[in-house]
Amino acid sequence: MTELGVGIGWRPEIDLSVARLPGVDWVEVVAENLHTDHLPEALAKLRERGLPVLPHAVSLSLGGAEPVDTRRIEHLAGLAAALDAPLASDHVCFVRAGGLDAGHLIPLPRTREALDVLVDNVKLTQSIVGVPFALENIAALIEWPDAQLTEAAFLRELTERTGCLLIVDVANLYANARNLGTDPERFLDEIPLERLAYVHVAGGVERDGVYHDTHAHPVRPEVLDLLAELRRRTDPPGVLLEHDENYPSDTELAATLASIRAVVSPG
Repeated sequence: MTELGVGIGWRPEIDLSVARLPGVDWVEVVAENLHTDHLPEALAKLRERGLPVLPHAVSLSLGGAEPVDTRRIEHLAGLAAALDAPLASDHVCFVRAGGLDAGHLIPLPRTREALDVLVDNVKLTQSIVGVPFALENIAALIEWPDAQLTEAAFLRELTERTGCLLIVDVANLYANARNLGTDPERFLDEIPLERLAYVHVAGGVERDGVYHDTHAHPVRPEVLDLLAELRRRTDPPGVLLEHDENYPSDTELAATLASIRAVVSPG
């Protein structure tokens, strides 16, 4: 796996902050927000400094029953090439069905049939994207009934059948534990950590008894505890802080990055 270190999600609103923050080894960009012909100058400067820039898609809808829009994959491939990225990624989810776009990531039913669809679509993506491809676990407020596989077993078989990598989002694990009663430590015990590409960390907030993975609030200590649990099992190639709204000061961002580095680089 590519050794990345500690990074942050690059957003136009914090481009100057990212450039001057200490301890940023790499960045991840939302693929749909960029055009290959007009990449932001700030990203070009990060690349000149030697920082890897990895595109992360949110709209491929690889778990959907409808045919994948290969234009979206081609855009991701073009961006990966333009950024000289070591890998590209999306999520284990679908976002479109029946001609409608949900505007957010929807969990898959963990059935054999759904896994077969996802496997076929991942293989198609891999044939186009041109770099190693990873998929991320998502936060969910519901689980479909009649699951035939646990989430960990679903992901393990996915990696075995496609050779894809995994992004483990420990904030999503925390959200699912709070909202669905899942066991994040069991998940970490059972997933194929040898396929780990990197890890996501993000903040959230509880409202009316529901935990929301907002990417707009401070990272909770419990999320860092899950990162530590993962670190006890493996040395992650990279860890990335996601923050998408209500951006804090540079000092606060730097402190959060330092707390992440302290967890993954003890001593």
